[in-house]
Amino acid sequence: MLDWEQYRDEVAARLRDIRVTKPDIIKAYSELHHANSASIHLDAKTRELIALAVSVTLRCDGCINAHTEAAVKAGASKDEVVEALSVAIMVNAGAAMVYSARTMDALDTYTKPAGAAS
Repeated sequence: MLDWEQYRDEVAARLRDIRVTKPDIIKAYSELHHANSASIHLDAKTRELIALAVSVTLRCDGCINAHTEAAVKAGASKDEVVEALSVAIMVNAGAAMVYSARTMDALDTYTKPAGAAS
């Protein structure tokens, strides 16, 4: 498994490289992040649990790292994190089913006899 603290530091170092060349991109992301943290309808823990589920769905190690740490700081318990991850697992399985149906549709397109009606 990863050394998550070392990984966080390595990502931050690489992002500093990007900041030198494209500071506006990093600034814009920071502003977006700050604007989201000002939510009045969801508390920080709920937002971080949602972010964890999305992070897993996106398969983003950096996101997993950042939002796990933030969720813990916001008071999320292990059981709450597991429930959020369970939602991600359920949605990913559902998405795989939907995209499997789309694949079957594509398969029909490419396996129709020449000149067959749609």
